[in-house]
Amino acid sequence: MDSSTQSCKIVIRDADTGVLLRHGSAPHPEGTEVDPEAWWSALQRAIELAGGIDDVAAVSVGAQQHGMVCLDADGGVVRPALLWNDTRSAAAAQSLISEAGSGGERHWAEATGTVPVASLTSTKLRWLADNEPDNAARTAAVCLPHDWLSWRLAGYGPGSGSAGIEALCTDRSDASGTGYWSPASGAYLPDVLEKTLGHVPALPRVLGPLDSMLKTPAGALIGAGAGDNAAAALGVNAGLGDVVVSVGTSGTVFAVADRPVADPSGLVAGFADARGYFLPLACTLNASRVLDATARVLGVDHLELSRLALSAPAGASGLVLVPYFEGERTPNLPDATGSLHGMTLANFTPANLARAAVEGVACSLADGLKALTDLGITARRVILVGGGARSEAVQHAVAAIFGLPVSVPERGEYVADGAACQAAGALRGAFPSWENGGGRTVEAGPTPSVLQRYRAAAAFPAQLGPAPV
Repeated sequence: MDSSTQSCKIVIRDADTGVLLRHGSAPHPEGTEVDPEAWWSALQRAIELAGGIDDVAAVSVGAQQHGMVCLDADGGVVRPALLWNDTRSAAAAQSLISEAGSGGERHWAEATGTVPVASLTSTKLRWLADNEPDNAARTAAVCLPHDWLSWRLAGYGPGSGSAGIEALCTDRSDASGTGYWSPASGAYLPDVLEKTLGHVPALPRVLGPLDSMLKTPAGALIGAGAGDNAAAALGVNAGLGDVVVSVGTSGTVFAVADRPVADPSGLVAGFADARGYFLPLACTLNASRVLDATARVLGVDHLELSRLALSAPAGASGLVLVPYFEGERTPNLPDATGSLHGMTLANFTPANLARAAVEGVACSLADGLKALTDLGITARRVILVGGGARSEAVQHAVAAIFGLPVSVPERGEYVADGAACQAAGALRGAFPSWENGGGRTVEAGPTPSVLQRYRAAAAFPAQLGPAPV
């Protein structure tokens, strides 16, 4: 099961072979503040559309990370959940950094793996304590979206009381995105909760990758679950040395690593993964929507945009697009804007503009990879996923600019597939070795000059900020 920001998706697979048997999906309401009951309703609808789960032996839930679900002593939801993309706690994040004194960023990076930002659960708890003190005082337990759904699948919910609260459980990948659990020590940090919520609530037990402590009323095992990125890593069978690059609305670059990382710059979040390793992650704000905008300007669809880009030479004859259309997260330039460089009468053509857009997005993602490798993370292969990964031009640009072979898996529901893989592992006692059918590997001659020109261009205009109104 994949309970994402937009929808709930279910895949039901054979535990031995991984063959897809059936699937279903249902939408979630829009907004950054959602009653968790809407997730439960969507899950029930998705189960119905998937033909039910009475014959299922094990289930697992992957879900959007970081969201704040507060429960009272009876198991009722205190207030609508704040999702990862709710930014009202940005000031709270800055306060937590400032209160740590000189070197606050390093303090938080070393303690929790992540410098506080608005997406983290800890900063949302601080916002709750500052702005809704009565709700903060009523909060007896705090959990995450996947924890809450696993708990509901086990038959718990409002009215469950202390027995229900004690049954809450989570996994290390999702716990690592809270800002009050340490990936390095594998323990919760009660002092952080005191600084944020004002007291230490009950917290879900952190299970190992193949552990299960709950069952559905029908007797199916409920796996530990995972955060969405960790579940996706399982879904594409990412291993040590693999870097998963997702080209969606935003871009993410995360690697499977054998040690935790701490990045005081805040560019890399030091998450844990769902296998027992670690999952350092960098995020960019501009990815597939840059390609959408370029296709719209050129009056073409995405297939033609890719064809145009591939018809132009590497480097787009000197044309460079810096794709900071909506500010940027890596590097941290929230007020930056996009810019186009190197224009001449000879090179200002549709094909070169298409190529520059594709290369600009690939170079921006390469900055995410650099943030990882600067911390000593090894990268041997790229696994390319997301809507933008279907573009042949994007595939070739990433291979050339990263200088690594690029594996493009067959299109699928990677988060739900990863949750199914975990469920099969909980059932069998070991992760299954499912064959990933289809997909392709792309290799291209490295083009370091493209990245060099991009970085020179990106260094120049990034601080201009938006045009005055």
